[in-house]
Amino acid sequence: MSHPQLDLEQITRKLKAMREALLSESADSEDSRATVTLDQQSVGRLSRMDALQGQAMAKAEEERRQLMIRRIDAALTRLEREDFGECIECGEWISAKRLEWDPTVLKCIDCAE
Repeated sequence: MSHPQLDLEQITRKLKAMREALLSESADSEDSRATVTLDQQSVGRLSRMDALQGQAMAKAEEERRQLMIRRIDAALTRLEREDFGECIECGEWISAKRLEWDPTVLKCIDCAE
């Protein structure tokens, strides 16, 4: 049984929109994660360090995006299984406001603490 206080169609639309936005951001930032060329003739040492730092930050951001996509996919699976909104620890319903704020949460506020 799914959460009795939620509009599950709206939650599904929100999750799918979030997923599409993350996939789009991932595609748009692909160049910033590419291998940094270290041509000493055209770029100074500090510029290379800046480029490497920028690449590392872009890779870390991509990891965060991919984690969020996995969380969204898991929430969509819970919606299909009709156990969306149930706390994975205590089995009680997660607050509707908490799920509306972040539909990927797995625990009620008491178990999350």
